[in-house]
Amino acid sequence: MAASYRPSAPEELVLGGEFDTPTREQWRYQVAAALRKTGTLGRDAAPDEPERLLVSTTYDGIERHPLYTAEDVPAFATGLPGLPPYVRGDRPEGRVTTGWDNRVRHADPDPATVNRAVLTDLENGANSVWLRLGEGRAAALPVDALGEALTGVYVDLAPIVLDPGADYRRAAEALLDVFAERELPPSQAVGTLGADPIGLLATTGHAHDVAGAAELAARVGRDYPHLRTIVVDGLPYHEAGGSDAQELAAALATGVGYLRALAGVGMPVADAAAQLEFRYAATADQFLTIAKLRAARRMWARACEVSGVRSAAAAQHQHAVTSPAMLTTRDPWVNMLRGTVACFGAAVGGANAITVLPFDTAIGQPDAFGRRIARNTSSILLNESKLAGVTDPAGGSWYVEHLTDALAHAAWREFQAIEERGGIESVLDSGYLADRLTATWQERSSDLATRRVPLTGVSEYPLLTEEPVSREPWPDDARQHGGLPRVRYAEGFERLRDRSDAHLAATGLRPRAFLATLGPLAAHTARATFTANFFTAGGIEPVDPGETASVAELAEAFRTSGAAIACLCGSDTAYAEQVAEVVAALRAAGAKQVLLAGKPDETFREAGVSGFVHSGCDALGILADSLDTLGVAR
Repeated sequence: MAASYRPSAPEELVLGGEFDTPTREQWRYQVAAALRKTGTLGRDAAPDEPERLLVSTTYDGIERHPLYTAEDVPAFATGLPGLPPYVRGDRPEGRVTTGWDNRVRHADPDPATVNRAVLTDLENGANSVWLRLGEGRAAALPVDALGEALTGVYVDLAPIVLDPGADYRRAAEALLDVFAERELPPSQAVGTLGADPIGLLATTGHAHDVAGAAELAARVGRDYPHLRTIVVDGLPYHEAGGSDAQELAAALATGVGYLRALAGVGMPVADAAAQLEFRYAATADQFLTIAKLRAARRMWARACEVSGVRSAAAAQHQHAVTSPAMLTTRDPWVNMLRGTVACFGAAVGGANAITVLPFDTAIGQPDAFGRRIARNTSSILLNESKLAGVTDPAGGSWYVEHLTDALAHAAWREFQAIEERGGIESVLDSGYLADRLTATWQERSSDLATRRVPLTGVSEYPLLTEEPVSREPWPDDARQHGGLPRVRYAEGFERLRDRSDAHLAATGLRPRAFLATLGPLAAHTARATFTANFFTAGGIEPVDPGETASVAELAEAFRTSGAAIACLCGSDTAYAEQVAEVVAALRAAGAKQVLLAGKPDETFREAGVSGFVHSGCDALGILADSLDTLGVAR
């Protein structure tokens, strides 16, 4: 009997090694062929034109290319996980053994309600508790009720993180009293006291005592080695509409400001660095989120290095929170998907703790279902998707490494501009930082208004007949009356939908727009579908008559539609042949406004067309004007 054949294992496994390595020129050729089919690329395009057409630019001016190779990897040392500059994580093993901290947020003035919710969360996958408290704050637990809210909570197992506002001294004493009452040794106390006077300046516009926070940190640092005192919060800059680099720069400048204050009360700089926890926004742009957290660790490691920190205290401790600015009140179920992508980015980026905000947060106070989905989002990605099963899963990605480096440099330039103007408090007082954030928000607002940045369920694919989700409204927040503004990306389109809802409640009908379809279905369906989606985003009900036999029949359909505006939807050939006749007929039938689905053309405007609906147009402005024309109250 012949001996069985046993193939020898290769010395090195090369994935895809049996295939030839394609060249960039071959890739460009294939891309060019695809772009020519869509009409995007001409026959005489330059060799690099296909690649250039696919480049996008972030709000920090960073170009994102469609293809990255080993040649694109920046020449900087990413280091190893757990070692400076900590780009690849703050620990050698990453989150493989422990996972990240699934942190839940609670903001309610009733201690009994908070206690029930906290216990439910901790029993069902949460690891730590984030409590908003402080006297005179909206949706905040009274400081004196902290002990009652933590009844039954094993504070030696579940870290307690405070958001105490200006009451950070009293809140810190209250939590330390809880530890003492539970006979918890100081060496076992874990959590964050949440002092952030610079963050309060950003959110309220009122200066707060940084020296007092430094003195508290010095005292706590002596007796509680695992308790952090100060939070460096980047969310106020993100929520003001800022870019990722602006958020990173403001956070770094704040961290440096706290290091100076702590050094001023005699605290060794390494001990001072260990007292800080950094908080960042995680968005639905997963790659920017990954790169942001990696860049933040690199920048902080550099700041600590020049400050004399040579220990592991230079490894930034990060708390990522899914972006409040990206949440919508319309089609809020999509927020679950946004939260999932943001949590993914934060986990892959190496965050120590992640808070997934409930999907209904923008509507009002989340209910038990919203909180459950939020904490389970993190649990699924950790326990079922095994995101923590690999140390630094983004490491080695040519795209991520390039984006991390570019973002770190952009943020460092912003940080240097802040330092040149006297530091974070100075630029907050002078308005310099607010102006920078406003400029970015204006650019972002333009992209949102023109739908270059689409919002699923709001500006794209809206559902006009959706059942509204109702929640108990949040109490008035003093932050709305001072400090940096707080924005949400969907607000502009949501205001239009609110106008439509009010009109429906007052009249029994939604405002309507008539789709003047020209020619057979095949000739007008694409533009009619686009236009129907367009009007629905503004709360305007589209009326589609389908195929009509004549201009007279189309005009009669308009008369019976109950609409006061119309939009022509057809082929370019139909427009060239029929625009003047159709516009005249619609005007005679009572149309106050006649739009055309297509690119602007002065010939059509001369024929009576009042505006154009097309990809990249000012959707927000056109829809607002249309509601005005339809008599819908603002």
